[in-house]
Amino acid sequence: MQELHFFYSGEIEKYTKELSQIKKLLFASSMLRLAIFVLAGFAIYFTFGDTKWVLAVLLVTIVLFLFLVTRHSGLQYRRDRLLALLQINRTELKVLNRDFHDLPEGDEFKDPLHYFSQDIDLFGRGSFFQYANRTALKQGAETFAGLFKANNIDNIKEKQEAIKELGKMPQWRQNFSATASLTQTEGNTDTIVKWLDKYVPFIPKVIRYLPYVFSGVSVLLFVLYFMDFVPESMLVLWLVVGMGITGIYTKKITSLGGDASKVQSTFQQYNKLLTLIEDTEFKSDYLKELRSNVLRDQEKTSLIIAQFSKQLNSLDKNNNIIYLFLGNGFFLRTLTHCYEIEKWIAKHGNFVKKWFDTIAFFDAYNSLGNFAFNHPEYTFPNINSDAVILKSTGAGHPLLNPEKSVLNDFEIDREQFFIVTGANMAGKSTFLRTVSLQIVMANVGLPLCAKQVDYSPIKLITSMRTTDSLTDDESYFFSELKRLKFIVDEIQNDRYFIVLDEILKGTNSTDKAEGSRKFVERLVASRSTGIIATHDLSLCEVADTLPQVENHYFDAEIINNELHFDYKFKDGICQNMNASFLLKKMEIVE
Repeated sequence: MQELHFFYSGEIEKYTKELSQIKKLLFASSMLRLAIFVLAGFAIYFTFGDTKWVLAVLLVTIVLFLFLVTRHSGLQYRRDRLLALLQINRTELKVLNRDFHDLPEGDEFKDPLHYFSQDIDLFGRGSFFQYANRTALKQGAETFAGLFKANNIDNIKEKQEAIKELGKMPQWRQNFSATASLTQTEGNTDTIVKWLDKYVPFIPKVIRYLPYVFSGVSVLLFVLYFMDFVPESMLVLWLVVGMGITGIYTKKITSLGGDASKVQSTFQQYNKLLTLIEDTEFKSDYLKELRSNVLRDQEKTSLIIAQFSKQLNSLDKNNNIIYLFLGNGFFLRTLTHCYEIEKWIAKHGNFVKKWFDTIAFFDAYNSLGNFAFNHPEYTFPNINSDAVILKSTGAGHPLLNPEKSVLNDFEIDREQFFIVTGANMAGKSTFLRTVSLQIVMANVGLPLCAKQVDYSPIKLITSMRTTDSLTDDESYFFSELKRLKFIVDEIQNDRYFIVLDEILKGTNSTDKAEGSRKFVERLVASRSTGIIATHDLSLCEVADTLPQVENHYFDAEIINNELHFDYKFKDGICQNMNASFLLKKMEIVE
């Protein structure tokens, strides 16, 4: 842990120094632009009355000023990137100190009908998503959440290797995240993909040649004007002709310009992200495969995206009144830009979704690599196909403070069921969530909070936080029955690890005992694997007739009129319950 603090603190110190230098350059750049403006004013003042010299000064000033503006924008980007890098490292220091509750909670990914996400603190305040997610893109966050909700047990070893590799590349990850965080877009990437898919071109093919011919004539007229062969009125007339040609398409140009302004920044930033991916030689097969999605035989995708971004940005120049008249009136530049944009869409538009998805996956995997980097003491599970489903030594919950967390050993075999009893607050629910999260994290490819883990991949399904629904006029008991029916249906089609917390809570004790026993028998007969927590000690009797069932418990002791918990996972049936003691202790009953 000390090494991590040292690393992040060192990064903060390094980027703080670089930021100081950039701020000095920005100040100098601002002063230089001001000086150019003042000098241009003096030059126009002394040449006023000589139209040619005034026009020459204006043209030189405009060109020089545009160059300085572009240079200043580059410095501003470098400043913003350094600020993003500083924020990234400050965030990591806070999270190392267990301070992460101001990070995104992921509430939008909650799904009460999902296989397990509602039950294991995957999303929401204080959730695993809030603790582990560092994605900088909206689509990246969606991809990150999707990885955990997928219940996918394929290619786990390949996923582990990818996460291990990214975990060892902290500077690359931070550079990628900082660049991604600077992406500004009014819509998401799905909106951009739909726009490209439905775009209808409006520029005729003749525009491919007309602007070049028109521009050549304009240059010739300027030369003749400065040589006193044509009057100023000829230039004005030619300007009107150019504006007239452009004006024919004004409405559609304006519409395209509005769409372009919404997506231009996204393409500009994604170009930088693609460059980072393209310029990195990954070793793991999974990352190599992802990288191949943005590699083309003859040209880098980043260059293709840069070309499109530049074309989109060109339409924004129409906001400059000088460019609007001179650029279009003499050179038909906007029509040229529109033609190039439409040609790009026709050629590359169908590939954009794959490029966006690849970037989102790298954004998501950056968070996974960051998690592995921040937890060097965690263990990547050994993946096998043995009879043991999950064997963990020193297992704990990653959201608990490691200084206070009590670690447990457990081993559950294929087609085996644990019935876990215990006093209130003794650790049953935490244990269920620890086991569930270990399965989910293992399937994603992450290291686990344990000293050693052997794992035979299996999908997870849970029923731990069933709620009633006033909107659907649905009782708690009926909601629970629907959840249990969902589980029974699913285990007919696939192999699952089932985690249940106090089944049939919504009915009376007699029905509960009988129904619970029959449900356990049904699960065992289906050759499923799992854990059931209960306060009903009679359910433990099922172990007498079903060898697949084992009893375990968490205990509580009353010492000197105070409750004490050791939070240790033990063999057998709990004999000490604490509800009556707590009622008296809190003076609820006598």
